[in-house]
Amino acid sequence: MTPLMRLLLPDHVEVTEVRGELTAPPLFPEEAATVARSVGKRRREFATGRRCARLSLAALGCTATPLLPGPSGAPGWPAGVVGAISHCDGYRVAAVAHDRDLAGLGIDAEPAGPLPAGVLDAVSLPGERADLARLTSAVPHVPWDRLLFSAKEAVYKVWFPLTGKPLGFEDARLRFTREPGAAGLEHGTFSVRLLVPLPPELIRAADGGAVDLTGRWLAAEGLVLTALTLPAAGSGSGRPA
Repeated sequence: MTPLMRLLLPDHVEVTEVRGELTAPPLFPEEAATVARSVGKRRREFATGRRCARLSLAALGCTATPLLPGPSGAPGWPAGVVGAISHCDGYRVAAVAHDRDLAGLGIDAEPAGPLPAGVLDAVSLPGERADLARLTSAVPHVPWDRLLFSAKEAVYKVWFPLTGKPLGFEDARLRFTREPGAAGLEHGTFSVRLLVPLPPELIRAADGGAVDLTGRWLAAEGLVLTALTLPAAGSGSGRPA
């Protein structure tokens, strides 16, 4: 398969993405226990997501440890590591980086189809809906509503590990830019303006400077993917991905 999420992230982020399921490496017993009562679909996506994460961590030079869900459901990463896992039908991905390089890392994968009726109004601001109407008129083959949902999921995955606080869909204003791409591959960037007071944890992560979040998106091969990174203070990692 084409390594699509790899295209969206900096080189110092280790990414493992697969179509279908992985059967190795084995889960730790503690991991398997967390989904023992879940339906088969959930057990499979959990297992392959953890296996992708373990492969990414190995590439980063980390020793394998159980990745148990925290209070938000996100995996608890080893000390010194930031990361994220995402999955949708037929696709699993995990990305990790050293926290000396990134203070935050968010990824999301969605099927490239429209959101169910009524969902867009629940996850968007009026200005975002106006933007999406213009984008849909200009580029109708991109599911812009699904892309907005995915990008807000990526924003949350950066926000929550740093702050431990909830962030509503209405608490961030997103804008999308489309860039020229190869046939069959749509991609671009999205900017994020947070509409809530910035907590000290996020200001410290930005080294006291402006928190200017810019992510990247891609739509190809039946998928919508988004990625957002926040460089660590003093890392010299350059612009966010």
